[in-house]
Amino acid sequence: MNTQLPWLLYGANGYTGRRIAEEAVRRGRPPVVAGRDPAKTADVAASLGCESRVFALDDPAAVRRQLAGVAAVLHCAGPFSATAEPMIEACLASGVHYLDITGEIDVIEHSASQDARARAAGVALLPAVGFDVVPSDCLAAMLHRRLPDAIKLELAFAGTGTISRGTARTMLENLPQGGRVRIDGRITKVPLAWKSKEISFRAGLRTAVTIPWGDVASAWHSTGVPNIEVYLAMDRRHIAWLRRLRPAASLLRLPWPEPLVERVLRRFVLGGDNPSQHAERGSFWGRMENAEGRSVEATLETLDGYSLTVETALACLDRVLAGDVAPGFATPSKAFGPDFIFAMPQTNVEWP
Repeated sequence: MNTQLPWLLYGANGYTGRRIAEEAVRRGRPPVVAGRDPAKTADVAASLGCESRVFALDDPAAVRRQLAGVAAVLHCAGPFSATAEPMIEACLASGVHYLDITGEIDVIEHSASQDARARAAGVALLPAVGFDVVPSDCLAAMLHRRLPDAIKLELAFAGTGTISRGTARTMLENLPQGGRVRIDGRITKVPLAWKSKEISFRAGLRTAVTIPWGDVASAWHSTGVPNIEVYLAMDRRHIAWLRRLRPAASLLRLPWPEPLVERVLRRFVLGGDNPSQHAERGSFWGRMENAEGRSVEATLETLDGYSLTVETALACLDRVLAGDVAPGFATPSKAFGPDFIFAMPQTNVEWP
């Protein structure tokens, strides 16, 4: 792969995409910024002095044409359940490496299913190279290194702060699907807020509830542990609210009327389009247990979610462009090792 070829950032006008583009320009690695909205894409390109391309993802031939002459795509336009597959198809057809910042189970699983095609095409497929799921994936791999015969993994995180509007829309879309965990190696559907437990984060005990986070997919590919649950620290009132939604979950499917979506976003996305105003450090906890009841446990702390996504996405991209990643599907810890997260600033782990 010619590392002198440019790379393309799709979804550059979103909150996270723009932050990544800005930092890449600052580091002297400007992307070709791309998106489907001509005005917004042109605005980002003009403000950063980047080349731009405008295209939607509903015409496969057009997408392939727009990938001509690029080495890699960093895909930042969610919801990835709708956008990842057509971009992956175009990358496989064009011999272009693919990375994204998804946290969606189905997108990670779809990427894994394309492993053989990616190897044949000489394409690296690296989904989930942001806060979802680099730190938790590396933590899972660190735990597995200490307990390689583990049969159960529990991961939890706190300190997400305010989320962007794009992330909020993805969460609204996924709400009707309920929860998911991995049981005996299979991804299994469970009710919303299926389990809750008290977890010893670095800052103290927090109540947390199961959520369908990307590690339900990625941690299995990274460790082979057959039973996986992922928890999010949450106020007890919000947990109770989620459980009350269970009977009506099927009625919550989008598309909702736009005024209703806006109302929900204003209510829950306190920071609007600038989540950095409410940023909190990422705090992670993980525990593995084997069949004999032996366990290992650790906590990990990182930058806030959006700042960490900028760092990890660009670090992964640099390694791909340098030719350090073999073709095919990989999770972050599989591609770069469990200790990859320590290359990011202000990251540390503690083993109780």
